[in-house]
Amino acid sequence: MSRIGRPPATSRPQILEAARAILDRDGWEKLTIRRLATELGVGATTLYHHVRDKDDLLVQLLDQHAGRLSRPELPDDPRERIIAAATVMHASLAAWPQAVEVLTADDLLGESALWMVEAMVGGALDCGLGPERAVELYRNVWYYTVGEILVRVRAGRRAGEERPRYRDTVFAGLDATEFPSLAAIGERWPELTVRDTFSRGLRAFVDGLLAQESR
Repeated sequence: MSRIGRPPATSRPQILEAARAILDRDGWEKLTIRRLATELGVGATTLYHHVRDKDDLLVQLLDQHAGRLSRPELPDDPRERIIAAATVMHASLAAWPQAVEVLTADDLLGESALWMVEAMVGGALDCGLGPERAVELYRNVWYYTVGEILVRVRAGRRAGEERPRYRDTVFAGLDATEFPSLAAIGERWPELTVRDTFSRGLRAFVDGLLAQESR
Protein backbone atom coordinates (compact mmCIF):
# COMPACT_ATOMS: atom_id res chain seq x y z
CA MET A 1 0.00 0.00 0.00
CA SER A 2 1.32 3.44 -0.86
CA ARG A 3 1.92 5.94 1.93
CA ILE A 4 -0.86 8.51 2.40
CA GLY A 5 -0.01 12.11 3.24
CA ARG A 6 2.66 14.58 2.24
CA PRO A 7 6.06 13.20 1.32
CA PRO A 8 8.98 13.94 3.63
CA ALA A 9 10.49 17.34 2.90
CA THR A 10 14.22 16.81 2.92
CA SER A 11 15.61 19.33 0.47
CA ARG A 12 17.75 22.11 1.92
CA PRO A 13 15.35 24.95 0.90
CA GLN A 14 12.40 23.14 2.49
CA ILE A 15 14.39 22.48 5.66
CA LEU A 16 15.42 26.12 5.95
CA GLU A 17 11.88 27.31 5.26
CA ALA A 18 10.52 25.11 8.05
CA ALA A 19 13.32 26.13 10.41
CA ARG A 20 12.68 29.80 9.78
CA ALA A 21 8.96 29.31 10.46
CA ILE A 22 9.75 27.80 13.86
CA LEU A 23 12.26 30.54 14.64
CA ASP A 24 9.80 33.28 13.67
CA ARG A 25 6.98 31.71 15.64
CA ASP A 26 8.72 30.54 18.80
CA GLY A 27 12.23 32.00 18.90
CA TRP A 28 15.65 30.52 18.20
CA GLU A 29 15.95 28.81 21.57
CA LYS A 30 12.96 26.57 20.70
CA LEU A 31 14.43 25.62 17.34
CA THR A 32 15.97 22.15 17.68
CA ILE A 33 16.88 19.46 15.17
CA ARG A 34 14.39 17.08 16.77
CA ARG A 35 11.57 19.59 16.63
CA LEU A 36 12.40 20.53 13.06
CA ALA A 37 12.37 16.86 12.06
CA THR A 38 8.94 16.42 13.66
CA GLU A 39 7.67 19.50 11.84
CA LEU A 40 8.85 18.07 8.53
CA GLY A 41 7.65 14.54 9.24
CA VAL A 42 11.09 12.94 8.88
CA GLY A 43 13.60 11.35 11.20
CA ALA A 44 16.27 13.53 12.80
CA THR A 45 18.99 11.52 11.07
CA THR A 46 17.60 12.62 7.72
CA LEU A 47 18.32 16.26 8.57
CA TYR A 48 21.94 15.52 9.38
CA HIS A 49 22.53 15.01 5.68
CA HIS A 50 21.99 18.77 5.33
CA VAL A 51 23.03 20.28 8.69
CA ARG A 52 25.71 19.28 11.18
CA ASP A 53 23.94 20.63 14.26
CA LYS A 54 21.78 23.51 15.46
CA ASP A 55 24.57 26.05 15.11
CA ASP A 56 25.14 25.03 11.51
CA LEU A 57 21.40 25.31 10.89
CA LEU A 58 21.32 28.83 12.31
CA VAL A 59 24.33 29.88 10.23
CA GLN A 60 22.64 28.52 7.11
CA LEU A 61 19.50 30.50 7.93
CA LEU A 62 21.50 33.69 8.44
CA ASP A 63 23.47 33.03 5.27
CA GLN A 64 20.27 32.49 3.29
CA HIS A 65 18.81 35.75 4.57
CA ALA A 66 21.97 37.74 3.84
CA GLY A 67 22.26 36.14 0.41
CA ARG A 68 18.86 37.53 -0.58
CA LEU A 69 19.90 41.13 0.09
CA SER A 70 20.38 43.59 -2.71
CA ARG A 71 24.05 44.49 -2.57
CA PRO A 72 24.54 48.16 -3.46
CA GLU A 73 27.49 49.63 -5.25
CA LEU A 74 29.57 51.03 -2.41
CA PRO A 75 30.91 54.61 -2.50
CA ASP A 76 34.60 55.26 -3.08
CA ASP A 77 34.73 57.58 -0.08
CA PRO A 78 35.70 55.35 2.89
CA ARG A 79 33.50 57.15 5.41
CA GLU A 80 30.48 56.88 3.12
CA ARG A 81 31.35 53.23 2.53
CA ILE A 82 31.06 52.57 6.26
CA ILE A 83 27.72 54.40 6.40
CA ALA A 84 26.34 52.56 3.36
CA ALA A 85 27.29 49.10 4.65
CA ALA A 86 25.91 49.83 8.12
CA THR A 87 22.67 51.12 6.61
CA VAL A 88 22.20 47.89 4.64
CA MET A 89 23.00 45.87 7.76
CA HIS A 90 20.37 47.77 9.73
CA ALA A 91 17.75 47.38 7.02
CA SER A 92 18.40 43.65 6.68
CA LEU A 93 18.07 43.06 10.42
CA ALA A 94 15.02 45.30 10.71
CA ALA A 95 13.40 43.17 8.00
CA TRP A 96 14.02 40.02 10.05
CA PRO A 97 14.48 41.06 13.71
CA GLN A 98 14.37 37.45 14.86
CA ALA A 99 17.87 37.13 13.44
CA VAL A 100 19.19 39.77 15.81
CA GLU A 101 18.90 37.57 18.89
CA VAL A 102 20.66 34.76 17.05
CA LEU A 103 23.49 37.08 16.08
CA THR A 104 23.95 38.34 19.63
CA ALA A 105 25.56 34.97 20.36
CA ASP A 106 28.45 36.73 18.58
CA ASP A 107 30.00 33.74 16.82
CA LEU A 108 27.32 32.79 14.31
CA LEU A 109 28.00 34.58 11.05
CA GLY A 110 27.40 33.45 7.49
CA GLU A 111 29.81 34.22 4.68
CA SER A 112 27.12 36.02 2.68
CA ALA A 113 27.11 38.88 5.21
CA LEU A 114 30.87 39.33 5.39
CA TRP A 115 30.93 41.95 2.63
CA MET A 116 29.28 44.37 5.05
CA VAL A 117 31.93 43.72 7.69
CA GLU A 118 34.65 44.02 5.04
CA ALA A 119 33.24 47.35 3.87
CA MET A 120 33.17 48.81 7.37
CA VAL A 121 36.55 47.52 8.51
CA GLY A 122 38.13 48.35 5.15
CA GLY A 123 36.57 51.82 5.20
CA ALA A 124 37.96 52.45 8.67
CA LEU A 125 41.42 51.33 7.57
CA ASP A 126 41.25 53.63 4.56
CA CYS A 127 40.31 56.49 6.89
CA GLY A 128 43.63 55.98 8.66
CA LEU A 129 42.64 53.77 11.57
CA GLY A 130 44.88 50.90 12.59
CA PRO A 131 43.55 47.31 12.63
CA GLU A 132 42.54 47.41 16.30
CA ARG A 133 40.65 50.70 15.94
CA ALA A 134 39.07 49.59 12.66
CA VAL A 135 37.62 46.47 14.27
CA GLU A 136 36.59 48.56 17.27
CA LEU A 137 34.70 50.93 14.98
CA TYR A 138 32.87 48.04 13.34
CA ARG A 139 32.00 46.49 16.69
CA ASN A 140 30.66 49.76 18.07
CA VAL A 141 28.53 50.31 14.97
CA TRP A 142 27.29 46.74 15.35
CA TYR A 143 26.32 47.30 19.00
CA TYR A 144 24.54 50.54 18.11
CA THR A 145 22.62 48.84 15.28
CA VAL A 146 21.60 45.76 17.25
CA GLY A 147 20.61 47.79 20.30
CA GLU A 148 18.44 50.13 18.25
CA ILE A 149 16.60 47.25 16.60
CA LEU A 150 16.08 45.25 19.80
CA VAL A 151 14.66 48.24 21.66
CA ARG A 152 12.27 49.16 18.84
CA VAL A 153 11.07 45.57 18.31
CA ARG A 154 10.46 44.92 21.99
CA ALA A 155 8.83 48.32 22.49
CA GLY A 156 6.55 47.55 19.55
CA ARG A 157 5.54 44.25 21.10
CA ARG A 158 4.75 45.94 24.40
CA ALA A 159 2.68 48.58 22.65
CA GLY A 160 0.73 45.88 20.84
CA GLU A 161 -0.16 44.11 24.09
CA GLU A 162 -2.33 47.01 25.28
CA ARG A 163 -0.77 46.95 28.73
CA PRO A 164 -0.53 50.02 30.97
CA ARG A 165 2.34 52.26 29.89
CA TYR A 166 4.33 52.63 33.11
CA ARG A 167 6.63 55.13 31.44
CA ASP A 168 3.68 57.46 30.84
CA THR A 169 2.68 57.23 34.49
CA VAL A 170 6.21 58.06 35.60
CA PHE A 171 6.48 61.06 33.29
CA ALA A 172 3.05 62.34 34.30
CA GLY A 173 4.13 62.49 37.93
CA LEU A 174 7.63 63.95 37.57
CA ASP A 175 8.73 66.52 40.12
CA ALA A 176 9.76 69.56 38.06
CA THR A 177 12.14 70.75 40.75
CA GLU A 178 14.10 67.48 40.70
CA PHE A 179 13.78 66.68 36.97
CA PRO A 180 13.23 70.05 35.28
CA SER A 181 14.35 69.01 31.77
CA LEU A 182 12.28 65.83 31.67
CA ALA A 183 9.24 67.50 33.20
CA ALA A 184 9.39 70.21 30.54
CA ILE A 185 9.38 67.58 27.80
CA GLY A 186 6.74 65.59 29.66
CA GLU A 187 3.90 64.49 27.40
CA ARG A 188 6.05 64.76 24.25
CA TRP A 189 8.37 61.94 25.33
CA PRO A 190 6.48 59.12 23.50
CA GLU A 191 6.29 61.23 20.33
CA LEU A 192 9.98 62.13 20.43
CA THR A 193 11.28 58.65 21.22
CA VAL A 194 9.29 56.90 18.49
CA ARG A 195 11.04 58.83 15.71
CA ASP A 196 13.45 56.98 13.44
CA THR A 197 16.79 58.66 14.12
CA PHE A 198 19.05 55.75 13.18
CA SER A 199 20.61 57.30 10.07
CA ARG A 200 21.43 60.60 11.72
CA GLY A 201 22.75 58.86 14.81
CA LEU A 202 24.84 56.50 12.70
CA ARG A 203 26.58 59.36 10.89
CA ALA A 204 27.27 61.19 14.14
CA PHE A 205 28.52 57.98 15.74
CA VAL A 206 30.89 57.11 12.88
CA ASP A 207 32.15 60.70 12.69
CA GLY A 208 32.87 60.64 16.40
CA LEU A 209 34.77 57.34 16.21
CA LEU A 210 36.84 58.52 13.26
CA ALA A 211 37.54 61.88 14.88
CA GLN A 212 39.12 60.21 17.89
CA GLU A 213 42.04 59.13 15.71
CA SER A 214 42.76 62.68 14.53
CA ARG A 215 43.19 64.10 18.02
